[in-house]
Amino acid sequence: MPSKLKIVFALLSSAFAGSVFAAPIVLDFEGVGDLAQINNYYNGGTDSSGNSGPNYGIAFNANALGLVDSDVGGSGNIANEPSGNTAMFFLSGSPILNYAAGFSTGFSFYYSSSIDAVISLYSGLNATGDLLGSINLANQAGNGCNGDPSGTYCNFTAAGVNFNGVAHSIDFGSAQNSIAFDDITFGAATPGVDVPEPGTLALMALGLFGAGAVRRRFGLR
Repeated sequence: MPSKLKIVFALLSSAFAGSVFAAPIVLDFEGVGDLAQINNYYNGGTDSSGNSGPNYGIAFNANALGLVDSDVGGSGNIANEPSGNTAMFFLSGSPILNYAAGFSTGFSFYYSSSIDAVISLYSGLNATGDLLGSINLANQAGNGCNGDPSGTYCNFTAAGVNFNGVAHSIDFGSAQNSIAFDDITFGAATPGVDVPEPGTLALMALGLFGAGAVRRRFGLR
């Protein structure tokens, strides 16, 4: 192997050895049925309407429901969703999200609310164990906005928190029929953030090195 290429591989190996970062997981709820219980849609199973999604090892209790914008034929009084036409909401009890493998560093989402509420992160499953962090949500009623073309819940605001430890569950509060959530994000305090995985960065670096080598070989500037 040419000495320069050996150096590049050595640098890449050093840069990415032991690296544990990866692209944050984002739940945008697209594909979940209107008013369907989300259940195991993100856990290798289905929602209550039989729709299946990606397997992230994330499950919801029966209180968490999908809500599709009424402008596309759903039941949702929502507008200006940050992604697609579907959000999460609940009519009774409190939605609880369980992430068996756990997550760390940061957690975030977009929300639209007509009340004040608190979202809590716990070290154990089913909202048990230590409280690792919380996010206060503000009442956005009265903040008029233009829908797409209609919807009362149209002010979607970003909220997030950085925390120490490993969280395994989230309690989304007890504000029935008053809050819509979208783009729930694990691994970042800003919702929807996309970070390249180490393998992707390595390929990009090798691609740049290869392009430079070709230019030198053919005398290109």
